[in-house]
Parts: sequence; structure tokens; C-alpha cells
Amino acid sequence: MNLVQSSGPKVICDPKLQPDRARTIYADCMLCCHCSMLQSPKHASPELFGSLHLRSLTNPFMRLLISRSRNTCAGDQIGPCIHDKHSGCTLRAHSKIAMNNYTAVVEFVLQGFSMNHAFHAFFLVFFPISYLMALAGNTLIFMAISLNPSLHTPMYFFLANLALMDIVCTSTVLPKMLEGLVGKGSHISYKGCLTQIFFLTWVLGAELLLLTAMAYDRYVAICRPLHYSMLMSRPVCVLLAGSVWVISAINSSLNTYLMARLHFCGPNQIRHFFCEIPALLLLSCSPTTLNDIMTVIADVYFGVINFLFTMISYSFIIASILRIRSAEGKRRAFSTCSAHLVVVILYYSTVIYTYVQPGSGSSGNSKVAALIYTAVSPTLNPLIYSLRNKDVKVALRKVFPSVC
Repeated sequence: MNLVQSSGPKVICDPKLQPDRARTIYADCMLCCHCSMLQSPKHASPELFGSLHLRSLTNPFMRLLISRSRNTCAGDQIGPCIHDKHSGCTLRAHSKIAMNNYTAVVEFVLQGFSMNHAFHAFFLVFFPISYLMALAGNTLIFMAISLNPSLHTPMYFFLANLALMDIVCTSTVLPKMLEGLVGKGSHISYKGCLTQIFFLTWVLGAELLLLTAMAYDRYVAICRPLHYSMLMSRPVCVLLAGSVWVISAINSSLNTYLMARLHFCGPNQIRHFFCEIPALLLLSCSPTTLNDIMTVIADVYFGVINFLFTMISYSFIIASILRIRSAEGKRRAFSTCSAHLVVVILYYSTVIYTYVQPGSGSSGNSKVAALIYTAVSPTLNPLIYSLRNKDVKVALRKVFPSVC
């Protein structure tokens, strides 16, 4: 990239630089050029001034760097300009030390919700209860299915996996959010933020894939009941569930690795109550083109394609149910998939709203939508699947007779 070219002060950078060194020299050039403009405004070209002004508007690091130059250039506190023979760029002494100071972001601040005291008190009561209900409900569902042989069927096998994903999801997000509600702010380390991104991206992607697998299971059960035992055998179910976890883990590992390659050089306030990829990309001082491409690919695959597969499965299911003549037969067929359909609508509507709209993750509505799929949905899933399911309620009574 052509870093700086000016017809005023002699500041020309070699475009054939390695990326890491180019970023360092770029910062040096910008700081020196801005100092030169402040000290000798007559020699500064309009093109150079416009370039610096544009970068200060679009790059948070440049805003910090230029702000620092205004405070230091007048007293010449950062040393005289020198000429770098390797880059062909005029540098100001000690500006690399300044850049390194700005790139050493070791923690982020989660802004969470902006609210008055009444909402703060409500959330302070609601979120702990929601977290405990999600943990207890999903743990009960997982244990009841695991310990009851009568529930060792494909539908309940996938439901047990869904309960495990909900436990991981809520445990990844809610404890840190509760910490922010109890204290004045929620700080998370750089490594902790990447860890949260990995696990959250993993379980969210896995849940979208699992909902598609569950829709296919209901399609086979209703539309092809005579072939159900063959098409949904135990090896097939294990393969489907294993693929769900592995594919999502690969996607999460790749996106987390790409996030770890980015440099964060100044602003560290994340406009969300948890670390997520879109919100964190806004703070990066490095080019995020590759991250943006991978994010779009993941959104299309996990969100759009799986949603289409799920809707196609349910279109066949609904058409098959409508062909049933008896009202009792229609009711029984629909009751086997109604709970899953409710979960699909609730989950996909909030995920698509959060990640498809422009500026996802930063608005208040996006935070509410994210709150639904990270806290509310994991809390409601055990209730949705158990209240209208006699098999689950019987299994819970057998496993926990004193409780149920």
C-alpha cells in the first residue's frame, strides 16, 4: 500500500513493505507529517492534510495518534524528525514507542445496557433467576434423557445435545454480564474476550445446525414413517450430532484465529454486553477484510442455508399433516413438531435480526435480540419441550421422584 505521498514535506513511504513494518512506519509517518503541518503549515500540502483528516475520521488509532501529536509537537517532546533509509520515510524519533503503547490493549470494557435505576434493579433480579433456571432446567432435561432408556430415541438424543449447548451458551455470557450489573463496569481481558468469542460462536453455530438436524428428524418421522428406523438409526444420529459439533468448532476456531491476528491499538470499549465478532471488528486498527469475508460466509452457511433447509423440511411436514383426514391425527402429528417449530422461530428471528442488519451488535434493539438467544431462549427451551411432552415429564418423575 502507498502509505504517504506529499508534495510538501519530503515524506514518501515505500509501498513494498512487509505488513507489520508498514503499520509501524505508517504510524511514524502520520505523526511526523502532522507535526510538520503544525510547525510549518505553509509547507503542508492540501492533499496530505486531507489524507490525515480522512484517516482520523475512519481509524480510531489515528484519532489517538493525531491527538497526541497536537499535545507533543509544540514542545518537540518526541524528538526531531529523522530519515529511515530502509523505508524512505521521514520519521519522528520515539514515535514507535508511542505506537507500541497504543497497541498494548490488554483488556476490553463491556458497556452493556444503558438504563436507569429501575431497569437496573429489574435486571439485577431477572438475570440471576434466568441463569439458574437455564442451568437447572437444561441439566434436568439432559439427565432425564440420559438416564431413561425409553427416551433413547433420535428426537430426544438431539434434545439432550440442545440442552448441553444451552448450558454452555448461558455459562459463557451471563456470568460476565452479571459481574457488570453488580459492579460499575465489566472488564474482560484480551484472552478472555477471545475465549468468549470461541465458545459463543461454537455453540451458536452448533445450535443452528442442530435445529436443522432436528427438523430433518421430524420430516422423516412424519413424511416417511416406514423408513424412520433406517434413515435415523443410531449411527446416523451420532454422525449428525458429531458433525454439528465438529463443523461449528472448525468455524469458531478459524474465526477466533483471524480475530487473534488483528491489532487493537486504542479504544477498548465494546458496545455490547459480551464479546462478539462484529462489535470487536469495529475496534481493530488492522485491515479486517478477511475477517469480514469469513463472517459473511459463516452467516450465509449457518444462518441462511440452514434456515432454508429447516423451512423446506417444515413445508413438507405441514403439507403431509394437511393430507391427514382425521382431526385427531392432525393434532397428534402437529404436537410432535410444534415445540421444535416454536424454538426455531424464536431462535432464528433473533439471530437473523442481530447479524443481518447493518451495524449489528451496537444498537439497543440488537442487544435485546442478543439477550433473547443467549439468555431467554436457553431458559425457555426446557419449559417448551417438557410442559407439553408427556414422555419427558414421566422421565423426570422417574429420575427425580421427590422433585417432580
